[in-house]
Amino acid sequence: MITVFGSTNLDQIGTVTRLPKPGETVAGGTFSMAPGGKGANQALAARRAGAEVLHVSAVGDDAFADLATDLLAKGGVDLSQLRKAEAATGIAMIFVDAAGENVIAILPGANGTVSAADAERGLKRLGAKDTLLVQQEVPQAATKKALEMAREKGARSILNTAPFLPDTAKLAPMADIVVANETEFSLLTGRPIDQLDAAMQDWVNQTGRTIVVTLGPEGARARTPDGPISVAAHKVKPVDTVGAGDTFCGYLAAGLDAGYDLEAALRRAAVAGSLACLKAGAQPAIPMKADADGVIGS
Repeated sequence: MITVFGSTNLDQIGTVTRLPKPGETVAGGTFSMAPGGKGANQALAARRAGAEVLHVSAVGDDAFADLATDLLAKGGVDLSQLRKAEAATGIAMIFVDAAGENVIAILPGANGTVSAADAERGLKRLGAKDTLLVQQEVPQAATKKALEMAREKGARSILNTAPFLPDTAKLAPMADIVVANETEFSLLTGRPIDQLDAAMQDWVNQTGRTIVVTLGPEGARARTPDGPISVAAHKVKPVDTVGAGDTFCGYLAAGLDAGYDLEAALRRAAVAGSLACLKAGAQPAIPMKADADGVIGS
């Protein structure tokens, strides 16, 4: 069982020929809305990877709430611990350019009301055989409490360091596994990316935890107390990279929860993250387990 504690948003997505610079107006193309939020995205990814998933989160008491949870509900994610807050549903405003790169602004809304009490309420069922997956789009006090509860209950915990916050470096060692992209890892360690391998080893030596760094088209690397692991990405021509990181995290959690060793779980996660770049949007682009299995088995 995987419990995802984190955000739920409605993504508002505009396509542009190129990303605007500060103060610049760029003509756009299409507009769409789709369910999003890093917590919800990762919950759906874990579910599509085949895991049983509980999503602990908050949405607003507004028209956007049902839109934001539509794919989670249809996908079979357990939403029994989804709280309705007296606030707007969280919104992500996303611009995607012709090369598939994006810029994102988050308006937290109900996500900003998630508290340590939500962790205490929503994680009561967490057990020693379960996996907790958290990100950083809800208040850090709530995420910290969730990680503390996972430790108390003997559950595996995974922290995705996005979006990176001022106290992320202090929070990160509380998780068993930390997942960061290149930029986030440099912020976490204060080391340039050309020192990646040495910085990863130093971080493991200091914390005794496992660190995973995602490298986009180059796959991912991990360092554990037992040594290094490296996995390749599946080569694709990206349409939109917005959901790749969350897909990676959800599939990684699902792989470990299913009993795969870390290397096998990372390999599956890297393939799934690549496949998520083939469609626009975050949740709509998350691949089904059969699609990832087809690539992994080929």
